[in-house]
Amino acid sequence: MRDKKLLCSLIFFFFFVSYVSGEDPYRFLTWKVTFGDIYPLGVKQRGILINGQFPGPRIDSVTNDNLIISVFNYLNEPFLISWNGLQQRRNSWQDGVSGTNCPIPPGKNFTYVLQVKDQIGSFFYFPSLAFHKAAGGFGGITIWSRPRIPVPFPPPAGEFTVLAGDWFKRNHTYLRAILDRGHNLPFPDGLLINGRGWNGYTFTVDQGKTYRFRISNVGLTTSINFRIQGHRLKLVEVEGSHTLQNSYSSLDIHLGQSYSVLVTADQPPMDYYVAVSSRFTSPVLTTTAVLHYSNSFRGVSGPPPGGPTVQIDWSLNQARSIRWNLTASGPRPNPQGSYHYGLIKPARTIRLANSAPIINGKQRYAVNSVSYTPASTPLKLADYYKIGGVFNLGSIPDYPTGGGGYLQTSVMAADFRSFIEVIFENWENTVQSWHIDGHSFFIVGMDGGQWSPASRLGYNLRDTVARCTTQVYPKSWTAVYVALDNVGMWNIRSENWARQYLGQQFYLRVYSPANSWRDEYPIPKNALLCGRAAGRHTRPL
Repeated sequence: MRDKKLLCSLIFFFFFVSYVSGEDPYRFLTWKVTFGDIYPLGVKQRGILINGQFPGPRIDSVTNDNLIISVFNYLNEPFLISWNGLQQRRNSWQDGVSGTNCPIPPGKNFTYVLQVKDQIGSFFYFPSLAFHKAAGGFGGITIWSRPRIPVPFPPPAGEFTVLAGDWFKRNHTYLRAILDRGHNLPFPDGLLINGRGWNGYTFTVDQGKTYRFRISNVGLTTSINFRIQGHRLKLVEVEGSHTLQNSYSSLDIHLGQSYSVLVTADQPPMDYYVAVSSRFTSPVLTTTAVLHYSNSFRGVSGPPPGGPTVQIDWSLNQARSIRWNLTASGPRPNPQGSYHYGLIKPARTIRLANSAPIINGKQRYAVNSVSYTPASTPLKLADYYKIGGVFNLGSIPDYPTGGGGYLQTSVMAADFRSFIEVIFENWENTVQSWHIDGHSFFIVGMDGGQWSPASRLGYNLRDTVARCTTQVYPKSWTAVYVALDNVGMWNIRSENWARQYLGQQFYLRVYSPANSWRDEYPIPKNALLCGRAAGRHTRPL
């Protein structure tokens, strides 16, 4: 009976998405989410597997594909998957975070209907609830350009997904309990590359050929540096934007960020280290994989290549060197530089400052003094059904208050199609990383010290890169321009997952009064309803 209901649901979605999306192709995926034993650092742990895999299966797609992903939750606790960087045009119903979706109950399933509309690039998915990210459940997302759209480099001989980040030997339930008691997490126990520790993973290449590496930092708390012994990294894409093809010996990749590089196997035939190390930490953590030449009979030897450690200026200068390729086509034939973001005057400036207050005797994290507390009814459902008392617009200010931290289900109001300036201000001594769901933004400036209106004189208003996650260095600021072209309830969060879990996030309600399918799709027929929305119908009101 359950299989018959699933088939009926998929048939409905096929016709629904056909109506709104025309003839774009479909990719149907079925995922079974379970707990299972994993040994990433040589210690047995209870990890989250998708179809028995850790990390989970990669999603391969092409611009405008429709992804029909049926997720069966075989865990003993509620579960949600979110899509880091997928913009989900007109469809925040599928965002997969607690403010937009009810969790999938144990033993139940939910079918996500996503379209990678007008997107290309490298992204990843991850579990968004209950600190599940510390147990796995993440995987890569690849969106290739359509065949008729030119790509600004020759087709590589092959592609590799690299999911790297810090890891703890303790299970996610233990780490979650530490945070719930109001304490900081301990220092990570190590780093992983594709779910494995030291030299646990091998990338095989043919001598003389060029390969694309899609690298994401899927860790919890730590920036990383990526490098390959004896090889240069030619940067070609970050989170859906083609970049100027600068060559680097290593790349800093901050929490939640994704990069694509081309690597040519132009060295003598042997094995080389693929090294990942932590940035701005003491001690420095390092792990390695192996780049294996197919005609090699020599394994890796000696120490792995060293990388930068605590040098902020080095990282800042590298970040500033990453520029948009103005002549390359994006997901459409027109060049990326045809959108002249620097000629648009922002209608509003929002300044967001992170902080780490103690509230009610416990460690919390906040934005503009507000530490977010989830509501039992998802904000998107409360907004749709006009359920009062769940949240209040304006419950987080546009500017830092400098006051003490307090708890609130914080939601900021914004108008559809407005163009805004957002300043991320970091008054602490650690690197921060920020993400905005449903949107890409232009990183127009970053520097040390206090931001002021005079800082705009140094903005890059011509060829800064567009992406969805940005770092903010210690005692520094980062400025972005955002076109709010996607109606919905969108999560703005710290990508440091302990900070996100303890309140360093809020929601931006991008509102259109038109109530039109041109602006936003109606509530899905299969939407899960919980909290004060339980028992209501899902027909469009």
